[in-house]
Amino acid sequence: MALVDVLDYFPKDHPKRGQLEEIFQRLMPAVVKVQDPKSGCWWQILDKGTEKGNYLEASASNMFVYGLAKGVRKGLLDASFLKVAQKGYQGILKEFITTDEKGLVHLDKTVSVGGLGGDPYRDGSYAYYMSEKIRLDDLKGVGPFILASIEMETLPELSYAKGKTVGLDYFFNNEYTSKGERYHYTWDDYRDSGYSLWGSIFRDYGAKTVSVPEAPTAASLKKLDVYIIVDPDTKKETAKPNYMTEAYAKVIADWVKAGGTLVLLANDTSNAEIKNFNILAGKFGIQFTGQNVNMVKNNIYDQGKLLFDGNHPIFGDVKKVFIKELVTLKTKAPAKSVLTANGDEIMAVAQLGKGRVFVLGDPWIYNEYLNGKRLPMEYENFKAAKNLSKWLLKK
Repeated sequence: MALVDVLDYFPKDHPKRGQLEEIFQRLMPAVVKVQDPKSGCWWQILDKGTEKGNYLEASASNMFVYGLAKGVRKGLLDASFLKVAQKGYQGILKEFITTDEKGLVHLDKTVSVGGLGGDPYRDGSYAYYMSEKIRLDDLKGVGPFILASIEMETLPELSYAKGKTVGLDYFFNNEYTSKGERYHYTWDDYRDSGYSLWGSIFRDYGAKTVSVPEAPTAASLKKLDVYIIVDPDTKKETAKPNYMTEAYAKVIADWVKAGGTLVLLANDTSNAEIKNFNILAGKFGIQFTGQNVNMVKNNIYDQGKLLFDGNHPIFGDVKKVFIKELVTLKTKAPAKSVLTANGDEIMAVAQLGKGRVFVLGDPWIYNEYLNGKRLPMEYENFKAAKNLSKWLLKK
């Protein structure tokens, strides 16, 4: 689990990344060799399945299933390993999952602890490992079970957008920290300010995510199915901002006409360049008005709520989301509003030729409001992000 997870945070060009990949790719075939062929699970002592007292153990089985399934999803393991993971998961459900008289689900058969050291305690013998207690709902097993279950649940979605590429602009949004690190609405920003979770959503649907650091050209956009421009810089954010121009807007509009899907996400007027961004938005009958709404004070989340009717053409059964400090829109044909609040147009779409556009006056889908650490559970921002992403990836 540690190997396959830490690789999410190692850049592709990191000089040591290859070593970690090789360790993982040597380990997992060895894990497969000691899988119990009958149950699909793994033993407490992996290579002594027939020894007296040995038992199928929940935490190891869940960890291995998670590692195998995610390894295949991330392209680190051959697709044949997925069948091993699926067999293991079915074994987990059969061997370890129970339901009590109240209808509550439990995970059984997790060893409470295991380690080495001490005389005579923890001497590394078979008898020692068999002497440790077995626990119900031990978090060392429950956590991996949740992660393994998510991998299994994700499987049907992996081919939804296979072969498609989602590009995120780094030209109009080009911000750096004081240490010279690019940040703010980027795929590789894992902080609250980043789009790392949104990137994961696209990749979980089978799409490829790339950055687009150069000015838009017909050649660069031709490689993309979805192109996202978010929070164009002002001089406050970047010493030499790259402003939208008529020439850039024409290139992008022509790409949309040919079948591209464009996403325009602004920000409140004090944090985004609106005037020139409107050159591009205007190609689709949309303008950012400069009027800011949902100005949330501290943690009064209700001031940022937006409601859907639960039957939305983009967001499906999502009913309530949180968006703060956004700029409103004004639309005309071919654009149309898809969300209004208090008489203000909040979200809009437009069809142009073979392509389409989605527009909102806020970056919105950044980690702070997707990661579940801040918003009350009633706000469905993560589900909304998934549904929007799926809509953007549709033909």
